[in-house]
Amino acid sequence: MKSKLHPKLPSFSIIIETENLASADIEGLSACLDTLAVQDLSPENANEILIMESGDVPIEMMEHLQRKFPWITVRKIELGISYYEAKLKGTALTTGEIIVLCDSDCKYELNWLRSILTPFVENPEIQIVAGETTTSTISSYDVAIALTYIFPRFTRSKAPYISSSYFCNNVAFRRNFLLCHPIPLKLPVYRGNCTVHCRALERQNYKIWRQPQARATHAVPNGLSHFFWRFLLLGYDALAVSRIINDSQLSQEITIKPLPDLIACLSISLDKLKEFLYRFYAVFSEEPRLLIHLPLALPIALASLTLFFSGLVIGYFSPSYLLTKYSKVEASWEHS
Repeated sequence: MKSKLHPKLPSFSIIIETENLASADIEGLSACLDTLAVQDLSPENANEILIMESGDVPIEMMEHLQRKFPWITVRKIELGISYYEAKLKGTALTTGEIIVLCDSDCKYELNWLRSILTPFVENPEIQIVAGETTTSTISSYDVAIALTYIFPRFTRSKAPYISSSYFCNNVAFRRNFLLCHPIPLKLPVYRGNCTVHCRALERQNYKIWRQPQARATHAVPNGLSHFFWRFLLLGYDALAVSRIINDSQLSQEITIKPLPDLIACLSISLDKLKEFLYRFYAVFSEEPRLLIHLPLALPIALASLTLFFSGLVIGYFSPSYLLTKYSKVEASWEHS
């Protein structure tokens, strides 16, 4: 793809995986690409936009998307490949100085792409720029998810600031940096790899910059099964990640320490309850009219918290049970 990029911005490549669509709305990929197509910095400026397709999108739909968005390149990868592995496989196939990671179930605001690239020009020492990701609050279900899911509300910040984390659906890395400091794979977690990665980078004194102008909206859990497993695994991951990062070697194996693990569970539970109360304030102060959804949203939010704490408890007593069980569930989705 011939670059028409403004000379002040670095060359870039975008990677989108389809692994998320195994449990999400398959139309989300088309919606994601629609938001990229109307960016104020055209996607045609990218060195390449790779769709890492792991068999989750019907062939007819993928062919339609290639006709509608001629600037995408589809790369077939193995069925059942993990979310993070798909991202890293794409990185090795790109040529841009900056690698921008997207998710197939996210929508991006009009100035998102330009905003996430700009800090790399303003400060050549910056290696990682994360955007802000949240969820919608259109329905009562959406409001419930906004109260308890992993994505916070947008901040009111205007300038980039130092952060302790990033989401892999809205982050950019210098390509050489990501190749030298890859997201760890093969961890005994579902989706906590990027949290472990953040802690490893922090120990090496690397900074993660958050760009509040690079905004994305993530899809909410799609259907009862996805809701059930997602929140259950969030609780599991919270403890599993704590176990891993508290190991000075950031081991890929979980070391069970009953008393420290119990203390971690109590700390995680307290933090989750504090976060819920803060989210309650943030969501309804942001838009007071959303209070009309509270009678329906609150029971759903409490159900999600119950699942989270259940996953935490199960993870404490049986560290491998939920991942083993869920892998069978995912396999049934892939073959259905």
